[in-house]
Amino acid sequence: MKKVKFTLKSQELKEKKVFRDAIHNYIHVDHDVVLKLINSAAMQRLKRIKQLGGIHQVFQSAEHSRFTHSLGVYAVVRRMLEESVIGDYLNDYEKLTVMIAGLLHDLGHGPFSHCFENIFQQKHEAYTVRIIKEDQEIHHILEDCVKGLSHDVASVIDKTHPNHILIQMISSQLDADRMDYLLRDSYFTGTTYGQFDLSRILRVMQVRQGKIVYKYSGVQAIENYILARYHMYWQVYYHPTTRCYEQILISIFRRISDLYKQKKINCDLEYLLPFINHDVSIQDYLNLDEYICFYYFRKLSQHPDTILSDLCQRLLNRKLFVYEDYKSAKQKSLIETQCLKAGYDPRYYVFGDDQMQIPYLHYGNKDDIREIEIIKGHQLTSLPDVSEIVGAIIKAKENKTDSKIYYPETIDK
Repeated sequence: MKKVKFTLKSQELKEKKVFRDAIHNYIHVDHDVVLKLINSAAMQRLKRIKQLGGIHQVFQSAEHSRFTHSLGVYAVVRRMLEESVIGDYLNDYEKLTVMIAGLLHDLGHGPFSHCFENIFQQKHEAYTVRIIKEDQEIHHILEDCVKGLSHDVASVIDKTHPNHILIQMISSQLDADRMDYLLRDSYFTGTTYGQFDLSRILRVMQVRQGKIVYKYSGVQAIENYILARYHMYWQVYYHPTTRCYEQILISIFRRISDLYKQKKINCDLEYLLPFINHDVSIQDYLNLDEYICFYYFRKLSQHPDTILSDLCQRLLNRKLFVYEDYKSAKQKSLIETQCLKAGYDPRYYVFGDDQMQIPYLHYGNKDDIREIEIIKGHQLTSLPDVSEIVGAIIKAKENKTDSKIYYPETIDK
């Protein structure tokens, strides 16, 4: 079918499907192509990747997956189309494109969320686009629906689509991705930091000059959203114990790589080797998930190399490191010296970690679609100009940072 002739009705399922969801109650799937994508191997793989990496080490109920989040983003996109004026500005083909972009936006995530990206220098957004274009099943489902659909969905995710409304819906400072993960992560961590009024934000959405803007009456709801994001980062996402867990993961993969180069690995690492050798195909990428990684960790916890076996046992049994505020290079040097005396190699047992979070990025350019703009009177103005709270954040001299140093609990300081 050609894009100009496409109608959503042509894709309607005879029997519509629903997914029961903790955040959105029922998530409705009305279209055949969406259901096929949900049932694809690449989407089902996301059930084997946790949404929050190591955060379940602190908030034990945070076991939800990238799959449930992806369905949630699709649900928020649908609500944008149905409960705001945005749907009036898009044709049926654009609506389908953005719904699918919301569903598929996290296909490229590797195991352990963003930690994996830091370990192997793999950007999940780039792999998402590659999977959409190169994975035979995903590509065929999209192209079988409408020729060129895979390209258009990918262009929303890589922010090159000519219709900026679609990009803003998926990737901006106030988008379906952030709105779902704040509500979802808050719920599953058992906290209230990430709660905000999604329905109110949808009601104040408007379209001006080919982009999404917001009514002035919705400023307080947007402020609450920005503060929710700020508090979730510092209370949940950047929790020191979570960061320690992720640093041990990094040390494990570093040690595996070092031993592999020395030809001292005595077990089959078929699914990890492409990443160690930096020669990763799309199929290699899709073959790896957290279940496979934990199988390796269990096997390697009995490895004759004492560093690797110890690190794997620590990860599996939650025997994490202690930490303190990082103050100086001298402090770190002292800790490394003490570690060496205790028999620990600092390359794997001492690490610093810096985190910084900017609640709102002010670009100072009204042509930048990432700026949140407010309709005040008959003019468009940026959010910091009408919000005292956001304005104060922008004017703050320094962004909040947190630096920690981690090391084994047994060293003598």
